[in-house]
Amino acid sequence: MFGFGFPEILVILIILFLLFGAKKLPEIGEALGKTVKEIRKIREERKADKEEKKENKKEVHAIPGLKEVREIKETADKIKNITKILK
Repeated sequence: MFGFGFPEILVILIILFLLFGAKKLPEIGEALGKTVKEIRKIREERKADKEEKKENKKEVHAIPGLKEVREIKETADKIKNITKILK
């Protein structure tokens, strides 16, 4: 993790302990954890938005009505599966 070894992390923890005390360290750790979690969530949302935009861009350049044809095909496939089950 960032090229830090055990001795470096230990020194950082000791400095944090001296600066903030034992009571504040769990609060700081919790806040840091929430921040990292939120950053990951935002990153995933942006990634999903980019992928969605790419898909929409592809569909804009596609043949008109192609989306509707795909939906009809999916519905027909579902009906075929249902009729196979009922037989």
